[in-house]
Amino acid sequence: MKRTIHALIALGACILAPAFGSFVSPARAQSVDWQKVDETLGRKAAVSDDVHRYGFPRTDLPVTLDGVTIKPALALGGWVAFKPGHGGAMVMGDLVLLETEINPVMAKMIASGLEITAVHNHLLRASPATFYMHVAGNGDPVKLASAIHDALAESKTPLTAAAPSSPPPAVDLDTAKLDQIIGVKGQANGGVYQFNVKRRDPIMQDGMPLTPVGPMGVAIGINFQPTGGGKAAITGDFVLTGDEVNPVILALRTHGIEVTALHSHMLDEQPRLFFMHFWANDDAVKLAEGLRAALDKTASTKS
Repeated sequence: MKRTIHALIALGACILAPAFGSFVSPARAQSVDWQKVDETLGRKAAVSDDVHRYGFPRTDLPVTLDGVTIKPALALGGWVAFKPGHGGAMVMGDLVLLETEINPVMAKMIASGLEITAVHNHLLRASPATFYMHVAGNGDPVKLASAIHDALAESKTPLTAAAPSSPPPAVDLDTAKLDQIIGVKGQANGGVYQFNVKRRDPIMQDGMPLTPVGPMGVAIGINFQPTGGGKAAITGDFVLTGDEVNPVILALRTHGIEVTALHSHMLDEQPRLFFMHFWANDDAVKLAEGLRAALDKTASTKS
């Protein structure tokens, strides 16, 4: 069955993609050859429950914003996540691209039958400017992985996973205080302190629950990168229902946090969700309090 896909770009456009038939496989989820998927994508997955998530950070890009050199874990961490189901796997992802890379990667994706569900900015004033392509598909996971690998080869995204730095970069912030304010336990990653805040309502797509929500990209993501003297650059995205959008905008702006983007990431999720990206560089505790005020306007959880 042919499906219409929508590429959400600056002026808005829609294109028709090939059917997913080329990916469809009778293989059951239990028989997925994850080692073959790892080999195809050139890296090991981070495994959470039944989700295998692969990182494609743009470690090749020296991106700066308002004088801050952005670490990949802050805002340049492309990824794809596979969840078994529908006789194979569902894949979702968010790829970080330069402007000149968007159309070559998109052309390869749609030629392989993958869906483009959004293309947009997350940041403002970044140099070089970065864009984010959200993708989706269903079918045989090895074939999906091959299609994603071939499409990314049209960009300069590093396709060989870099060895982790040893020791990992320190996070020079009062992380215990940040945990207390945000209301969940954060985690250090590549010199960035990251939070995933779950929503209380279940999120579904194609009849499947998008769980665990963090690896599937539907948890509220908040990232702190130390910038010295107790300050931090913050960015991430709030996952919101329509009635939450403007209360969260008001809470962020009231606390000196810039709203840099508001858009969708998916096409047919239930409930309908909107993703709000933000930016600030200020005292980390002060910013955490502003983020907490915004979280209080959402149906989010505290641990």
